[in-house]
Amino acid sequence: MIKALLLANILLATIWVLATGTLTQENFVFGFLISFGILWIISPDRRKNNYFTIVPKLISFSVFVLYQIIKSNIQTLIESLYSKSKLSPAILKVPLSVKTDGEITFFSHLLNITPGTLVIDISDDKKALFVHVVHCDDKEAYVKQLKEVFEKRILDLVR
Repeated sequence: MIKALLLANILLATIWVLATGTLTQENFVFGFLISFGILWIISPDRRKNNYFTIVPKLISFSVFVLYQIIKSNIQTLIESLYSKSKLSPAILKVPLSVKTDGEITFFSHLLNITPGTLVIDISDDKKALFVHVVHCDDKEAYVKQLKEVFEKRILDLVR
């Protein structure tokens, strides 16, 4: 059912783009949102259907990731240019709550696209990631932040 609704949503958004004659990403996104609303209104079993909860969660997650990337870029820039103290890089062992290979990969990529962090390895038992960070004063607090900010969001999205 989710695949059928996603396909219908994309098809309606494409029809919107063709009908308006404006082939832009913004117009497609707008058409997607309009068609999502239409599908939500006409769907008789919207409470039973996960599609209407997954799409808002995905949009919220995308906005969150964009915000975190911008915030990390600004923090890294300020620390690099204006910090009088030396950077204190560290390699952290981050225990994982995510279990599947897909969830671990998703978490790793999210950390890699965030400036100042880089996943360098995963433990053999897949229960921890080793993450290089550019500036870390308190290792335990940093690990806690990574788990609460990023990993919790991933678990909310995929489970």
